[in-house]
Amino acid sequence: MELLSQPYFALFVIICLGFVLGNIKLGGVSLDISAIIFVALLFGHHGVVIPPVIGTLGLVLFIYTIGMQAGPGFFDSFRKQGRSLMVLTTIVVVSASLLAFGAFYYTGIEMPVALGLLTGAMTSTPGLAAATDVTSSPLISIGYGIAYPFGVIGVILFVRLYPKITRANIKKAEEEYEKESHLGFPDIQSQTFQVDNEAIIGKSIKDLRIRTMTGAVISRIMHEDESLIPSPEAILHKGDLVKAVGTEEALEKIKLLIGHATDKEIPLHKSYEVQSVLVTNKDAVNKPLGNFNLWANYQATVTRVRRSGIDITPSPSMRLQMGDKLMVACSRENMRQVGSFFGNNDKKLSDTDFFPIALGIVLGVLLGNLSLSFGSGTAFTFNPGLTGGVLLVGMILSRIGRTGPIIWSMSGAATQLLRQLGLMFFLVEVGTKAGANMVETFQTYGINLFLIGGVITLVPMLLAVIAARFLKGMNFLTLMGTITGAMTSTPGLAAASPLTDTNAPAVAYATVYPVAMVLLIVCIQILSFFG
Repeated sequence: MELLSQPYFALFVIICLGFVLGNIKLGGVSLDISAIIFVALLFGHHGVVIPPVIGTLGLVLFIYTIGMQAGPGFFDSFRKQGRSLMVLTTIVVVSASLLAFGAFYYTGIEMPVALGLLTGAMTSTPGLAAATDVTSSPLISIGYGIAYPFGVIGVILFVRLYPKITRANIKKAEEEYEKESHLGFPDIQSQTFQVDNEAIIGKSIKDLRIRTMTGAVISRIMHEDESLIPSPEAILHKGDLVKAVGTEEALEKIKLLIGHATDKEIPLHKSYEVQSVLVTNKDAVNKPLGNFNLWANYQATVTRVRRSGIDITPSPSMRLQMGDKLMVACSRENMRQVGSFFGNNDKKLSDTDFFPIALGIVLGVLLGNLSLSFGSGTAFTFNPGLTGGVLLVGMILSRIGRTGPIIWSMSGAATQLLRQLGLMFFLVEVGTKAGANMVETFQTYGINLFLIGGVITLVPMLLAVIAARFLKGMNFLTLMGTITGAMTSTPGLAAASPLTDTNAPAVAYATVYPVAMVLLIVCIQILSFFG
């Protein structure tokens, strides 16, 4: 067909057919967007050619958005989750890499094929992108395409069957996780207290340093049946009612400081209201909440902050992020001004500023071209390459959040769109390039590649399960999420999530995935020196 000689037409034909194939489910399992590479292999085998620039464009968009998405989780995982998850992740990725090297060394397959089997067995498209960038070999995509199907199915079967084989107590694991989650992310509550502590009567909220001493925020005060605005200068009298917002521990401290808890409610003052305000003003991003002097300027108080689905007790040192939702209490007259000050514009969250994206990619490309030498003479030289440079810059910038007037963070919708677009372009180009060598590779290696890919998928998961037995306190649901994250298997996570009503597998996956991705790229860089 003459139209297929036009790259732009062939590009979108392959994408369309890839989505059709990807939506076909067999036993509840589908290839999803990764089916594009199989369609591209077929088209490439029949002579369809996609210009390399399309693949490179897709690569940088995909890897940069992966870095933006993974950055905060990567850095926070070391601080929040401890060493256990990192140990398991390292075991999975390193053992898979060693198996790939063993296949190269003992079976005689070429290193690009071994790298393709490694990335396919771990269902890692970023790994595929990194291996392609390092070696520029079309054989990588063939190895990836051979190992990927079992990489998807193998992880799903492991996650679904392992709990049944081991007779895991899911209910107990859920209870343990809920307890751990409560300690890590305590709920924000509100409670009314009656002033009966003689030591504080006649003193102001400012003098008592309530926020500093307890960690709670005073949201309302009622004196002689009149609801008052809780200004720092507000004086507490015996019998006053005080409504506080904070964690259970903070409210216990309030009780000790002020007096006993009561079921009485404090009505809102007629000129007083409480509303949620969305942070969408660039000037407010990455600045401490205390710098805004909300009370002095608007007689307003922030009682809680909702970020990424979690309620957080505000503090003067808390730095605001784009998309934070502030629960603000102030007069009706000032609420509009407070909303305008923070932005409170849903539309801005969906708008995309392409300047930070372009600048971030430029910085990533520049970093990728730097080479680090270790030793002298025949020195070992490490070059992050296009993939490593763009990924690293994306992670760092997402962590920084803002530099002067530049907001590096992107909305979820923008990130998802660019990620999908980049991934589709990349898969089409590398798939068609690999298609020309597909038949020759099958004739050379036969069924061996399928077996090697299956071993690289299963053995690392078994090693992780064995290692987890030596790590005290490892929650079973967290283990399942860790394995899917270490294998960078989103379908595996989809199989693990129905095991429980908690978000334990998803939290572990989100923590481990960026670590696994970075480790895999480093291992690919190292293995490439032997090929």
